[in-house]
Amino acid sequence: MKLYYSPTSPYVRKVMIVLEETGQRDDVELVNVATTPIAADPALLTKNPLAKVPALERPDGPTLYDSRVITAYLDARAGDKLYPVGARRWDTLTLEATADGILDAALLMIYEMRIRPEDKRMPEWVDGQWDKIARSVAALNTRWMSHLNGPLDMGQISVGCALAYLDFRHDVRGWRKGNDGLAAWFKAFESRPWMQATVPPAA
Repeated sequence: MKLYYSPTSPYVRKVMIVLEETGQRDDVELVNVATTPIAADPALLTKNPLAKVPALERPDGPTLYDSRVITAYLDARAGDKLYPVGARRWDTLTLEATADGILDAALLMIYEMRIRPEDKRMPEWVDGQWDKIARSVAALNTRWMSHLNGPLDMGQISVGCALAYLDFRHDVRGWRKGNDGLAAWFKAFESRPWMQATVPPAA
């Protein structure tokens, strides 16, 4: 298989962690691509019409894209370790969706400040995206700590990657303030070997 990726993408990081956690890293060749909403990489366009990473090329079917599709596929390929059955499954999927929503908002903030011309930027837009993040982080801290402290699943991996991306790109906003339980959980979680092995390069 081939994984089209960018080393700084938090969505790619989720996939890389699943590969590591499920022992499939050696099954995948990494293909580094550079893509933005206004400048798509031609090599990626032939694999994913949305021109987003990650995209997973398989020998036995169409290329998969969207990190949640890829992680579910890889987990099924490894014997269904990270998406539990029963009631906990829906909690896991909700946590994964919450984490991806945090990432979506955080990335939109970056695009607004880096890609949009300065005279067309909207600080209100940026603040609105951060409000989504702040509400989501507070919800994780108040509603989801029992799940996060339970057996490892895709919800925890997704939240860990989302919080790490906030540190990576939006550290000055201080997501930890008022979220002591979540901050303590993340301190332990980010020390895991595969979290350390997938730290993105400074960029």
